[in-house]
Amino acid sequence: MALDPSTILILTTALAAAAALYLAVEWRSVREKSLLYWSAGFAVITVGCVLALLRSSGFLLVGIWFANGLLIAAHGLFLAGVARFTDVRLSRAWYLIGVAWLAMLLVPGEAWWSKAMLVIQSLFIAGICLRASFLLRPHGVSLSVGAVQLRYVLLLHGIFYFAKAASIIALNTVVDLAAFRGEVIQVSLVEGAMAIMLIALSMTGTERHRREERIEQLAARDPLTALYNRRALDQRAPALLQQASPHSPGALLVIDIDNFKQVNDLHGHSAGDKLLVALSEMICNTLSQGALAARLGGDEFVILLPGTSSESVEALGNALRDMFSQMAQQAFATPKAVTLSMGGTLFEQPPASLAQLLELGDAALYASKRDGRNSVRVVRGA
Repeated sequence: MALDPSTILILTTALAAAAALYLAVEWRSVREKSLLYWSAGFAVITVGCVLALLRSSGFLLVGIWFANGLLIAAHGLFLAGVARFTDVRLSRAWYLIGVAWLAMLLVPGEAWWSKAMLVIQSLFIAGICLRASFLLRPHGVSLSVGAVQLRYVLLLHGIFYFAKAASIIALNTVVDLAAFRGEVIQVSLVEGAMAIMLIALSMTGTERHRREERIEQLAARDPLTALYNRRALDQRAPALLQQASPHSPGALLVIDIDNFKQVNDLHGHSAGDKLLVALSEMICNTLSQGALAARLGGDEFVILLPGTSSESVEALGNALRDMFSQMAQQAFATPKAVTLSMGGTLFEQPPASLAQLLELGDAALYASKRDGRNSVRVVRGA
């Protein structure tokens, strides 16, 4: 079977339908709206290709005007998906492209109109693709391989459509939209089929990387407080511990809630959860840049601080202690005050292990509790 324009268009229809179905299946598993937009875009291309085949049967209005309009709409959905992926709000001015295309239906179908229509359509699609590629700039953050591929595929796709418009004007090439004749149309069909495959694969890779990142983040975070869990702390602490020196000592602060069980017993476990979340928010709001905070489990938290001093650790602990006791007293009445006890250790050289530091911090914490609780004790470690 010869690869004439109609045959290429049939293959393009099948590719677009497969891409739409594949991205829809991906969306059902991850529920990312960008995938839904992209799947809808390929579905629209599928419908547009089917309509384009009708022009050979004499249905020129549907086969040319509506088919090409759907191609523009599909690229608009691609742009909407990229905007969703990058959390960018698009200007409403982009909707004017659709209005302008509908207004062109009022223009009489003169002989020169095939060229003019193809130029305008090409410029519309070029602008949409270049804008989508621009939105995928790294913004100072490394992009996934899929996102980088998508960015450059859209960039090349947009450049192709811009070049197509320029060639029609500058080279005065033969274009017959009704009969699929002209080198520009044939090249466009081949490029369109290739672009569908590349864009679909890039889109899938982009969202798969984001999904893997989110799974990794969930695995590293405590589900209640969103602080790092013990596993994540063990992975991230060594790099921070190695920064310690006599001129820039580090510190570890272990935090435990006094009389926490009373809150659960008198007000329910949901009240205890609210207290833990409130404390985690206080910790996050008071941490300096480069510090690490984690929930070890239950009502025990730990903070790792780089480049600090004994006085700074005590000041941080007392600030947290004052904020927390005031909040707990106002929120949940208990026979005994719900407060914070803290034990810290200062180290001037990298310790043998995080576990060693935690043992020193726990010892200081227990000393704080023996002294009446609601206090901060800092000892000098390694």
